[in-house]
Amino acid sequence: MYLNELARKPDELKGVGPKTSKALAKAGVHSVADLLQYYPRSYEDRQTSVSLSEAEDGKRVNTIITVLGQEYFGWGPKKTLKVWVKDDTGSATLVCYGRNFLADKLRNGTTHRLTGLFQYKFSELQSSSFEFEEVIPGGEMSRNFGRILPIYSLNAELTQGVLRKALDSAMTGFAQYLEEELPLEVIKNNGLLPLSEAIKNIHFPENPEKMRLAAETLKYRELFYLQLMVGRRAWERRSQTRDRANLTGVWVEKLLKNLPFSLTKDQEMVLQEILGDMSGGTSMARLVQGDVGSGKTLIAFLAVLYCRERGQQAAFMAPTEILARQHGENAAKLLEPLGIRLGFLTGNLKDKNRKYLLEALKNGEIDLLIGTHALFTKDVHFPDLGLIIVDEQHRFGVNQRLALKKKGKSPDFLLMTATPIPRTLAMTAFGDLDVSLIKTMPPGRIPIETHLCRDDREEKVFEWVRREIDAGHQIYFVFPLIEESEKLNLRNAEEGFRLLQEKIFPGIPMTLIHSRIPEEEKRSRMGLFTSGEAKILAATSVVEVGVDVPNATCMVIHNAERFGLSALHQLRGRVGRGKSASYCFLIFGETLSEDGKARLKVMKESTDGFRIAEEDLKIRGPGDLTGKLQSGFLQLKIADITLDTKLLTQAREDAFHLVQQDPGLLSPDNKGLREVLERCPPYPSIFLESG
Repeated sequence: MYLNELARKPDELKGVGPKTSKALAKAGVHSVADLLQYYPRSYEDRQTSVSLSEAEDGKRVNTIITVLGQEYFGWGPKKTLKVWVKDDTGSATLVCYGRNFLADKLRNGTTHRLTGLFQYKFSELQSSSFEFEEVIPGGEMSRNFGRILPIYSLNAELTQGVLRKALDSAMTGFAQYLEEELPLEVIKNNGLLPLSEAIKNIHFPENPEKMRLAAETLKYRELFYLQLMVGRRAWERRSQTRDRANLTGVWVEKLLKNLPFSLTKDQEMVLQEILGDMSGGTSMARLVQGDVGSGKTLIAFLAVLYCRERGQQAAFMAPTEILARQHGENAAKLLEPLGIRLGFLTGNLKDKNRKYLLEALKNGEIDLLIGTHALFTKDVHFPDLGLIIVDEQHRFGVNQRLALKKKGKSPDFLLMTATPIPRTLAMTAFGDLDVSLIKTMPPGRIPIETHLCRDDREEKVFEWVRREIDAGHQIYFVFPLIEESEKLNLRNAEEGFRLLQEKIFPGIPMTLIHSRIPEEEKRSRMGLFTSGEAKILAATSVVEVGVDVPNATCMVIHNAERFGLSALHQLRGRVGRGKSASYCFLIFGETLSEDGKARLKVMKESTDGFRIAEEDLKIRGPGDLTGKLQSGFLQLKIADITLDTKLLTQAREDAFHLVQQDPGLLSPDNKGLREVLERCPPYPSIFLESG
């Protein structure tokens, strides 16, 4: 039988009654398969002997002791039992706080297996945290001593003993009979344990080496199946062929000649990758990731020109109207002179204008439609949609991208993100995509200085800001909330704006932007800042993307500890876009969590978006970084993509090799593997499919 076939309920196991079964269900264990995959969170080594003479503060002792005597100290309800014990190397005392009943078990002259944490206190070695078991000559082998003991996560109804007993029953009845579905060459080449042996040694290890091998085997298996599903999805996409386009790049050359600068090496490389995709026999599915200001948008416009050369239309979707308008303005400057007909669509476009725009689009009179979520609504029709560009792709759900994809016939897909994606996440959440990196920045960019400041010393920041304003520069002030909250004691944008306007910088023109302000009013206020009329822009994180003001040199973020690393990095990227030195001030509160300290430290030390992304993954985990994914994605039981990079890389290589050899996984040798995959939930691609 295969592991995923063990659908029997736990109460069918010997020794597992209805009460235990109910407690297991609360822990997410509904079958024997779930139980066998309910892995320990840690272990206690009760196998290695550690004598009393070897005891150190905090070090666990594992030894056999003899009871020498007892006494009580204190009086009344606080009277406490104290037991003198010895082993072959030394002596100690056991202090039984709240456990005076142990007097009957720790009788003088009796011998016990003992484990506990000892420390020197009152000139003697003692322990109040200990477990013991009487040694009975000829008795059964101990369940809790002389072995490496698994420690599990518990709920109120579960105990370690109950879980171990249930798992012992599952081992005896099922685990030893598990069939191996991984190809033998994969097991042999990676030095893995057979499945039944791995399951046994993850729960009840024979020794530390077997425990390590069991963990490595089960982590590899988990990552292998994930990568196998990723590989199958990529193969399915690439197997859908289309007529090959013969692109000359004539329009691209025209635009490049008109630019006052040259592409960076990374931009040139990514452009060639896109040309290869769009000239190939399968639809492009490429993710371009690059830091803030690295030139991704220009590459996207060049892809539009390749699409137009084929005589097809393109759609460019951005998550906010501010960002969409910025793309529209840049497209008008770069593409309209070449004859590209542009359209701009958001949810705020009035009915009359919307009707004319959609009619023109339907008649093929628009080459590039730029907009927000409105692009995938039902009344938007493209006669020949050949290219879809999604900026800040993690802000869109899978189904939203899918709705836009359905408006064309196998269109090319180009996803972009200014939030660099860690390599491990790129191999999993984005594993069925081709990934391009733009790491080099355009020449002339001055690095942004980042400073940390506690909120009771923010006057120093204001002094710095005044100097920048006097020098003719502009400033961002960002707040975590729009208005005052009864639950959170944080700065808010509306109160912060009043303070800036009335007390801190009176007389200096400024404006306020947040998500509750109507779009037309927001656009008008933004215009005051981009034109230079307003010197200060107070806002929430709505300015995280889509704001490009080269004259802005200071970014001040209040309660910076409340923002994620990617958000802080994006906000910092709003400055440093001109030729002047730029600064980012991260103002934090008095109470700072460990995660908050870690985030601010990374921001202070680095402006490398890729390093920041790796640290963000470690702090927040993959679920928060992949966008709006289906429930359950990357909820791995034992593997950790932030720690098991080497295993993940090897699993990906093996899985993709297997898919390449046998894309359908239909060969007789893979029968077990195929059956397991058929029972697995579909891989929830964040790219095209809904999963």
